[in-house]
Amino acid sequence: MPAYKAPLNDMRFLLDEVFDYPAHYASLSNGGDADPDTVSAILEECGRFCEEVLSPLYRSGDEEGCTYDNGEVRTPKGYKEAYQQFVEGGWQGLSYPEEFGGQGLPMSLGLLKSEMMATANWPFLMYPGLSMGAMNTIMQYGSEEQVALYMPPMTEGRWAGTMCLTEPQCGTDLGQIKTRAEDNGDGTYALHGSKIFISSGEHDLTENIIHIVLARLPDAPQGTRGISLFIVPKILPNDDGSLGERNGVTCPSIEHKMGINASATCVLNFDGAKAWLIGEPHKGLEAMFTFMNTARIGTAVQGLAHAELSFQGALPYAKERRSMRALSGKKDPDKVADTLMAHADVRRMLFNQKAVAEGGRAMIYFAAQYADHMVNGIMEKDDAKYEKYDDKLGFFTPILKGFLTEMGLEAANHGMQVFGGHGYIREHGMEQIVRDARIATLYEGTTGIQALDLLGRKVLLMTRGGCVREFTGQIARFAAEHLRSKHLRGFALTLGRYATQWNVLTVRLMLMARKDRDVVSAASHHFLMYSGFVMMGYFWALQAAVAQQKLDDGTGAQTDDFYRAKLATAEFYFDHMLPRAKSHAASMTKPSSSLMSLDSEHFSF
Repeated sequence: MPAYKAPLNDMRFLLDEVFDYPAHYASLSNGGDADPDTVSAILEECGRFCEEVLSPLYRSGDEEGCTYDNGEVRTPKGYKEAYQQFVEGGWQGLSYPEEFGGQGLPMSLGLLKSEMMATANWPFLMYPGLSMGAMNTIMQYGSEEQVALYMPPMTEGRWAGTMCLTEPQCGTDLGQIKTRAEDNGDGTYALHGSKIFISSGEHDLTENIIHIVLARLPDAPQGTRGISLFIVPKILPNDDGSLGERNGVTCPSIEHKMGINASATCVLNFDGAKAWLIGEPHKGLEAMFTFMNTARIGTAVQGLAHAELSFQGALPYAKERRSMRALSGKKDPDKVADTLMAHADVRRMLFNQKAVAEGGRAMIYFAAQYADHMVNGIMEKDDAKYEKYDDKLGFFTPILKGFLTEMGLEAANHGMQVFGGHGYIREHGMEQIVRDARIATLYEGTTGIQALDLLGRKVLLMTRGGCVREFTGQIARFAAEHLRSKHLRGFALTLGRYATQWNVLTVRLMLMARKDRDVVSAASHHFLMYSGFVMMGYFWALQAAVAQQKLDDGTGAQTDDFYRAKLATAEFYFDHMLPRAKSHAASMTKPSSSLMSLDSEHFSF
């Protein structure tokens, strides 16, 4: 079973040498306490907690799973104790304001914490992870009374949170929601309906669970414009914050799933449950997007987390397992066979895992700086600042979620493949990573939904290609800066060509969509994957440039071998992974007729 080791060297390389997080934190109104020594101490302590407490529960939690009994859910052995340590460590409130009992540090530090916890034990992280989305929604859209009542216990971790969207008849198409809210005439509402697939909907880790629920008011217009958002506590709080009577929300069952068995996925029934409106009537979907975007970035972290954990399992095995001889000649002539590391195809899979984990980490850490500024805009009540960085982050979100989860699943499969038949056996733990990674491409919007959001909404409708032009401009500036570098010229030339092609493809699709609306859906998956490959290519080139500089001037904080490994991985990515973008480019500009012309009844068997 892979034993998680926090990749602190790579994290520090990105924070200190690639993205200059010390200067970034110094520019934030809440970044004064995030000095290098404090950040380093947080990373060390979180890494220890993940390695010693969370990682050992990963396999046992999967084997035991959650237990359902008469409406109550029991988490696997060790989870309650681990969660109590999580609360005592103040981890939930790391990036939340001090007025609520948090530590007031930048949002990105919470993301760094989440990455380590996600890699060590993703199912565990889902419990406090869903709470953060609920907290963000309440903090931004709740009334003063709601914020004062709910934020302190949720920041402490005594209360948890969920988001309740999906119903039996609808998932992504939220316009079909049937859950209804009736006005009680006293400022509260009575909710009636059922929700499914609710992660952390019921469990034994906290004394209360705060559900954020989408529902319709009686006078609501049809479709998504008629959805409102409500706060529904599992246990009704008294005015002083103490717990009162049980609310009318119950869990009739939990789902039996392919993976993440230690994470309770629940059906919830609302039978006249007492609820409070959050935000404005009929504008719940707008508020919910705060929650969903938070969750989508968290799911993107899952992509790199599974790639990292699978890599940490596959690499030691490949160094020890002996099988056949290298084609270029014996490497260990005194042994019965050479190790798997002597075979190029095995190295291809290991390099893929390393490239996805470290490239994805760079993508997320860059986007996290936008998130810091966006959150600061909320805290400072600066709408212009919030909207500016919300728009910037909006372009990244579907790429991070869609591309990284697809690549994370691929990397997890590679790790299983390195083990051969042993990878299929439960005791080695590699198949669990694959099972747990599979859900990442599905929840918080499938890859197809992310692709439609990226191409249809963000690129074509909202910015008419402007978001692509802005990011490719950044790539072009990097390419121009390094065209004369003997070490980086190849990266620069390649990226320059892709940046140009990305814009050309965007314009072509915009023109095609005027005559063929279906082309947007037909092209969206390829557009997202193309965007992801090129974006990751830029961040690998950026890492390579820093690594080369540190080797040249000898000022790096890491070893020379670390920087050489960065350059080697960047070369692998440009040689073996980035070219896959070309096939997506070729497919996305084809007409939709080959997909749409066959009558439905002829899809027979």
